[in-house]
Amino acid sequence: MDEHDTLAPLPDDDTTLVLLTVEEAARRLRIGRTTCFALIRTGELESIDIGRLRRVPADAPAEYLARRRAAKRAA
Repeated sequence: MDEHDTLAPLPDDDTTLVLLTVEEAARRLRIGRTTCFALIRTGELESIDIGRLRRVPADAPAEYLARRRAAKRAA
């Protein structure tokens, strides 16, 4: 691998982002893309359609995690 083959840092840690791609949301949650789509399909993870695109609000992964943690504490 030479200097031109290095990977660029992932942009999903940019705190100015308002919407994330499904892949970026999955990376933030440390889950796979398919699992992330399953969470979206069941309504557990908020998402919106913009045209033909699916986007996840930047605060949705944290909200999902907070709900999961609260449910675990209540159990």
